Amino acid sequence: MSLADLTRNSYQNGISATQWLGLCKLWVEKEKERSRQGSLDVGPAISGVTEADLRNICWNQTDAVISLCNVYVADLTLQSYLRHALSDGLVSTSDIVGAFLHAASSSQLQDASTLDMLCRVALDAHYASGLPPLGSLTAVLATVHEALDFLRQAYSLSSSSFHRVTTSASELVALLLSCVTDFSQISTAQAMIYFGDTNDLLHSVLETFALSLSLLIGDDAKAAREAQMIHSMQLALGRSDMLGSNPEADSIICGLLLQSLISSRASDYGAGSGSEAVALLIGVLRWTSWAPNVFYTQILLASMTCVAQSAPKGIHDGSFFIWRNFVLGRLPRLLYAFEKGMEGHGTLEADWRAAMHTAVSTVLQRTDLLSQCDNVQARGRSIESSQEDNTSQRSFVRDLMQHLHMTGLIDQAFATTIDPTIINDAGTRLQAEAFEHNSTLEHYLESKLTMESSEEDTQALLKRISQEPGTHHFFAEVVRKHFTSHSKSGDVEVLSHLTKILYAHDFALDILSLHLKITDLVFEALELLCEYDCETVGDPQAAVSHLGDIVLFAQMISAPSLKKGTKVFRTDLLRSSRVYHPDELPSEMKIVFTGWFKAIFDSSSEGIDDTILRSTKPKTLLQMSATLFSQACIARQEGRIDNDVLHNGISYFLGPLLNWTLVGVVHAMLFEVQQRGLAAPFQLEVLQSLLLAPTCPHVVQRLCSPNILKILSGRRTQRVVSSLHYDIGAIRSLAFRTLSIKQESEGNAQTQTQDETSTTSPGAFLDFPTREIRDALALARQQKAPRIDIGRCLTSRELETCRRLSTFVLVTPRAGVPPLLPLFVYNVLPLLIAAVDQQQGGDTNVCNEHNSVLGQPSAVLARKLAADLRARRATSTTSGTMLQRLAASPPFVANFPAFML
Repeated sequence: MSLADLTRNSYQNGISATQWLGLCKLWVEKEKERSRQGSLDVGPAISGVTEADLRNICWNQTDAVISLCNVYVADLTLQSYLRHALSDGLVSTSDIVGAFLHAASSSQLQDASTLDMLCRVALDAHYASGLPPLGSLTAVLATVHEALDFLRQAYSLSSSSFHRVTTSASELVALLLSCVTDFSQISTAQAMIYFGDTNDLLHSVLETFALSLSLLIGDDAKAAREAQMIHSMQLALGRSDMLGSNPEADSIICGLLLQSLISSRASDYGAGSGSEAVALLIGVLRWTSWAPNVFYTQILLASMTCVAQSAPKGIHDGSFFIWRNFVLGRLPRLLYAFEKGMEGHGTLEADWRAAMHTAVSTVLQRTDLLSQCDNVQARGRSIESSQEDNTSQRSFVRDLMQHLHMTGLIDQAFATTIDPTIINDAGTRLQAEAFEHNSTLEHYLESKLTMESSEEDTQALLKRISQEPGTHHFFAEVVRKHFTSHSKSGDVEVLSHLTKILYAHDFALDILSLHLKITDLVFEALELLCEYDCETVGDPQAAVSHLGDIVLFAQMISAPSLKKGTKVFRTDLLRSSRVYHPDELPSEMKIVFTGWFKAIFDSSSEGIDDTILRSTKPKTLLQMSATLFSQACIARQEGRIDNDVLHNGISYFLGPLLNWTLVGVVHAMLFEVQQRGLAAPFQLEVLQSLLLAPTCPHVVQRLCSPNILKILSGRRTQRVVSSLHYDIGAIRSLAFRTLSIKQESEGNAQTQTQDETSTTSPGAFLDFPTREIRDALALARQQKAPRIDIGRCLTSRELETCRRLSTFVLVTPRAGVPPLLPLFVYNVLPLLIAAVDQQQGGDTNVCNEHNSVLGQPSAVLARKLAADLRARRATSTTSGTMLQRLAASPPFVANFPAFML
């Protein structure tokens, strides 16, 4: 029995595609066995079954199915035979194309629906492979010639709404033509034949239609059209100059944007500042003029690249944790808000939904990037010892698909075509529990984070929240609502419980920073601190202790000042380390200072009573704590108090009543040690007693550790302090552990720190911007997501990358940094233009901006720049070139009509 007989009998007896494929494999094995025994009889279909003839077997297997299609028109069973053979790898896409085109050239196979079905099988197999045409299809000119004949034949067949054979044939020809890149072996005679066939095909298909349109248009309209085409070419050249040679494959600008959202996540223009982050996304879309599908594709690819770059470098490296929670938990919500913001700009929700579907399909083809993300995720989860085993095998892209579906960025029909199991995921486990309790997730979390919950239950809940990015938004909403409501009512007990949860768990703050502006919470904490008065509370000891937890939380956030509306608070109050001379004390301190010093550092004192707490505002206590310890050290040095009194006073600051004031105290003591050249034994004793105490808050140790390592390092420190019998090594070890810095040994660490301190020159610090730019350029060359904090002295000659980096630095607003774009336009740009004019053949390009928070309105800057360029273009070639190219960009002129010629 031949392979053709086997295929025909299987089809006529109703054998399924899977069973037929198994029979074919069994037939091949038996024919191989017979060949080895010397009695090979393969029938008329093939001439022999050896290892060298496996390609003939694949060809004849395909040909056997296609030959049946001559009789059974567009049969779905035969179609499934071919698809199963392709998916199993028994035949290749090239085999299908070759056999199909050979059959189509005969007079037997002339049914349009059958030809379309066979062509689509080959095309679908190629698209599913995710390979380029040259990797999926192999084509020689003979194959292309057959494909052109097939295309001509397709246009000669009768059209029908039940098939699209002309479309399928056109797609196949386009793919095969892209595979032919070597024309060196074609003779002139062959070239003339192929050229004639191609020309005849074009004429036969388009000539009649083109002639009819030409007669309808007329000469005047054709001339206008030609002028418009020339103008469009100029516009395309101008856009290429401004956005680069491949503006739809830009990993730099999207990578910079996402890195900026993460690095600034706790302040303005970060991931947590929703409206500002959405404005940055809209600005990038306007600047690049990308189509929606291109924009979403670049955003998703850049986010996956950032995840792939976040491989943990140690057990305490939380970069992957941040990027995973941003991409899965925050980015989908930002993109959803972005779509809502774009509704007023003429786009429809359906357009963005289709764009996201296209973007996801493109990302799924990047198997190399997906594999990197899965590897990084596996390493990150191996570090998280609490990670449950049943989620360790889930791929990162599947989690992303689930969160895109939960947010509504992709619809259910599309999601199930990619992964049918997504529909079974109703959400996170916490969401499922909330549903079981007939509650929303937000209310469920709110009920679990009450003061009645035990510390163990709260710890377990926070760990579960950290592992489920889909819950982070609701957790942040619970925190925001609690903070806002209870800070206004002055309920410090509830706020104390909440803030203690936040500052005791690092990942809780990281989660919040991605979903809300923590600076808003700190502002409310500062407002409460400045206005809180203990005179009216029933238990001032408990009230001050609760307020201390709120201060410890606020101290974790670094910002020079906070503003909301007309109110402004300086945050240096939270870490006040200023030491006042007794005669220079502010009036509000001078009234209570003596009473506090006697209550803490007097042997006859009965301790801190309610009266002194009621008479002192908490912010005043925070400001004068450093002065209290400085005066205590002076009193100990002068012999007015003994060591027991000093340590008794220190013990007050190791309890919840006053431990929230220790950040300023430790910094003040370190400063005095540095100023006295380590000849400060009592200050060192205070530091040792405070920092090494088991009740010292971890927040204090963390905020003071960098300064500890800076001052208490080096050989000289160790020699001086060792004679005073202070365990400075233990303090430094504590600082290393707190900062998660590996300390090989005390001696080596001291030597290394000393060497670094002594050999580090001021120039090394000043070189940081240059190193930062070079690192960003290196990442950009590797097609990774670059990150940069400041732009200075771009020395690279790679104008494409430099232009994108410098433009991002100029147009992206930063909290606490003066606007750079006005400085550049008014001061730097005229000097650059003059310098370029002095160079032979000099040329430069300028990128545009589309933000409204750059120090001045963008329209004002545009009018100023346009006026300057027009004034100089008569004498400046550079100015004229810049003006022409900016005017040639439709998006730029549409936003800044001042450049219209």
